[in-house]
Amino acid sequence: MVEVIVDLPTGPTAVSADWSAGDSGSTVIIAHGAGTGKDHPFLTGFAEELASLGHATLRFNFPYVEQGRRMPGPATHAIATWNAVVAFAREQDPAAAIWATGKSYGGRMASMAVAQGLSVDGLAYLGYPLHAPGKPEKPRAEHLPAISIPQLFIEGTNDPFIQPVTQFEEVVSTCQDARVVWIEGGGHTFEVKGRKCPASEIGASLAPFIADFVRHS
Repeated sequence: MVEVIVDLPTGPTAVSADWSAGDSGSTVIIAHGAGTGKDHPFLTGFAEELASLGHATLRFNFPYVEQGRRMPGPATHAIATWNAVVAFAREQDPAAAIWATGKSYGGRMASMAVAQGLSVDGLAYLGYPLHAPGKPEKPRAEHLPAISIPQLFIEGTNDPFIQPVTQFEEVVSTCQDARVVWIEGGGHTFEVKGRKCPASEIGASLAPFIADFVRHS
């Protein structure tokens, strides 16, 4: 485990992270969702499978998790954290391409950071939270069309955060360079009704999609 210093508007703070070196020439940075942390089995399984495919990985916590709080802090804090972890990853392997990925909230915060100037080679979302469940009238997508780098949306067809799916597809169509991988029957954590599977295995099953995205973008 390592520490990454984040310069917040309120002053510097440290967040914990897990770095794993790779030999593919690509680093995949992994952010957690709003209600979990970097050590959730879904993310550890995802990271371990990416590592087995040769990719360097960096999983990290947002400051509010380090502070023991359950609810995310201001978006400015998350964006500052994304800037800090990308800088840290570049220090570990300056020649590597950087791919920002995140579960739900973590991915959305990465997209906001990129829209505000963060430089990475691509964005991948593990369940983009287009809106709160049942509130499609309040989409969180106004910044996505401005992003010029490749974007990959991995989405469950039953995810309540993107219903109706037609609205989500319309949002994706406004992006400059975006594609979608659908997980048939998957919910927001990619669980499929009637099919029992550990979270670590679900996370690991998504890693090949990221590896393919990295390879062909």
